[in-house]
Amino acid sequence: MSILTVNKSRFATDISFSENKMTVFFEDGRELSVPLEWFPRLRHATLVQLKKWRFIGNGEGIHWEELDEDISIENLLE
Repeated sequence: MSILTVNKSRFATDISFSENKMTVFFEDGRELSVPLEWFPRLRHATLVQLKKWRFIGNGEGIHWEELDEDISIENLLE
Protein backbone atom coordinates (compact mmCIF):
# COMPACT_ATOMS: atom_id res chain seq x y z
CA MET A 1 0.00 0.00 0.00
CA SER A 2 1.38 3.38 -0.94
CA ILE A 3 0.61 6.64 0.79
CA LEU A 4 0.52 9.90 -1.10
CA THR A 5 2.13 12.78 0.74
CA VAL A 6 1.25 16.28 -0.34
CA ASN A 7 3.80 18.93 0.56
CA LYS A 8 1.94 22.17 1.13
CA SER A 9 3.88 25.38 0.86
CA ARG A 10 3.37 28.48 2.96
CA PHE A 11 5.23 30.65 0.45
CA ALA A 12 3.37 32.85 -2.02
CA THR A 13 4.65 33.44 -5.53
CA ASP A 14 2.16 36.03 -6.84
CA ILE A 15 -1.05 37.87 -6.01
CA SER A 16 -3.84 39.38 -8.07
CA PHE A 17 -6.90 41.50 -7.39
CA SER A 18 -10.48 41.63 -8.56
CA GLU A 19 -13.11 44.14 -7.56
CA ASN A 20 -13.60 42.73 -4.07
CA LYS A 21 -11.00 40.01 -3.48
CA MET A 22 -7.30 39.25 -3.42
CA THR A 23 -6.03 35.93 -4.76
CA VAL A 24 -2.74 34.55 -3.46
CA PHE A 25 -0.85 32.01 -5.58
CA PHE A 26 1.43 29.50 -3.83
CA GLU A 27 4.56 27.78 -5.06
CA ASP A 28 2.83 24.39 -4.74
CA GLY A 29 0.10 25.41 -7.20
CA ARG A 30 -2.65 26.27 -4.72
CA GLU A 31 -4.63 29.50 -4.91
CA LEU A 32 -6.39 31.24 -2.03
CA SER A 33 -8.94 34.03 -2.51
CA VAL A 34 -9.80 36.29 0.40
CA PRO A 35 -12.23 39.22 0.55
CA LEU A 36 -10.70 42.69 0.60
CA GLU A 37 -13.32 43.42 3.23
CA TRP A 38 -11.02 41.69 5.74
CA PHE A 39 -8.40 44.42 5.26
CA PRO A 40 -9.80 47.98 5.55
CA ARG A 41 -6.67 49.62 4.13
CA LEU A 42 -6.81 47.39 1.06
CA ARG A 43 -10.59 47.72 0.74
CA HIS A 44 -10.33 51.50 0.44
CA ALA A 45 -7.26 51.50 -1.83
CA THR A 46 -7.27 52.13 -5.55
CA LEU A 47 -6.24 49.37 -7.96
CA VAL A 48 -3.03 51.31 -8.64
CA GLN A 49 -2.23 51.32 -4.91
CA LEU A 50 -3.08 47.62 -4.56
CA LYS A 51 -0.64 46.72 -7.32
CA LYS A 52 2.27 48.43 -5.48
CA TRP A 53 3.06 45.45 -3.26
CA ARG A 54 6.17 43.41 -2.60
CA PHE A 55 6.87 40.11 -0.88
CA ILE A 56 8.66 40.07 2.44
CA GLY A 57 10.54 37.04 3.75
CA ASN A 58 10.70 35.28 0.36
CA GLY A 59 6.91 35.05 0.14
CA GLU A 60 6.05 34.70 3.82
CA GLY A 61 4.24 38.03 3.78
CA ILE A 62 3.02 40.88 1.57
CA HIS A 63 3.84 44.55 2.12
CA TRP A 64 2.29 47.76 0.75
CA GLU A 65 4.55 50.69 1.57
CA GLU A 66 2.10 53.38 0.44
CA LEU A 67 -0.79 51.82 2.38
CA ASP A 68 1.31 50.91 5.46
CA GLU A 69 -0.10 47.37 5.35
CA ASP A 70 1.55 43.99 5.97
CA ILE A 71 -0.19 40.63 5.64
CA SER A 72 1.23 37.34 6.88
CA ILE A 73 0.61 34.43 4.50
CA GLU A 74 0.47 32.03 7.45
CA ASN A 75 -2.38 34.02 9.00
CA LEU A 76 -4.36 33.76 5.76
CA LEU A 77 -4.10 29.97 5.92
CA GLU A 78 -5.42 29.64 9.48
